[in-house]
Amino acid sequence: MIRFSTIADLRKHLSTDRASQKIALVPTMGALHEGHVALIQKARQENDSVVSSIFVNPVQFNNPDDLARYPRTLEDDCQKLEAAGCDIVFAPAVEEIYPESPIMKLSFGDLETVMEGAFRPGHFNGVGIVVAKLFNLVQPDRAYFGQKDLQQVAVIRRLIRDLSFPIELVVCPTVREADGLALSSRNRNLTAEEREQAPAIYAALTMAHELLLEGQSPAQARASVTGYFSSRPGFRLEYVETVNAETLQPVVEVLAPGQTAICIAAYLGQTRLIDNLVF
Repeated sequence: MIRFSTIADLRKHLSTDRASQKIALVPTMGALHEGHVALIQKARQENDSVVSSIFVNPVQFNNPDDLARYPRTLEDDCQKLEAAGCDIVFAPAVEEIYPESPIMKLSFGDLETVMEGAFRPGHFNGVGIVVAKLFNLVQPDRAYFGQKDLQQVAVIRRLIRDLSFPIELVVCPTVREADGLALSSRNRNLTAEEREQAPAIYAALTMAHELLLEGQSPAQARASVTGYFSSRPGFRLEYVETVNAETLQPVVEVLAPGQTAICIAAYLGQTRLIDNLVF
């Protein structure tokens, strides 16, 4: 595995591979877990060369404390990537990606006015800018993202369409612990007691899913989930929504299979966790 920290060196190396090889990109912010490993392994199976980026993107954080608390484990991450079959790691400094603060703004319309966009203003502008930069630098044939960040997936899908990137978006299933907790880099910030409580998020999603299958309305399922968390100290529910899985707009009834998603965001102590289930 080869490691680069500058754009010039990365571009120079990839210029010799691009004509004859299928290149995959797996963007990450580091603090890697088995969910990231699954993305790398999937990319390894389907492409000739796998590039992974490790970059904690400051532009997508609207909370400076959240940025400061985000775990950084570069050497351990590189070991995981190499073991999973990654060929190239791009781990630049902030100054390499942003020699000066970007002034361009990306708008994703209704996709960024709900859920994460409503609670994290400017977040998806930052995501769009850094992913567009990575797409431009690597010029991959395929890009791999996890379903856990469902709204991010929808934003990247729109970015690819609107800017005509010749890239196939590959969305991989959420990887979970045995107790249902979705793997996340932020899980490292949970205390031992909070880690025991954290599977309640998946339990709430499962409960909402069952209620909807029984014929209850999204509003009724939402009320049940809100009540579920109100009796669990340590949790602060930000939102629970039943939405169109592609447009992310709220729905008043369940749509066709694969078109409806239940999404949750909640704080457990100081750690913000998100998860979703797609019907």
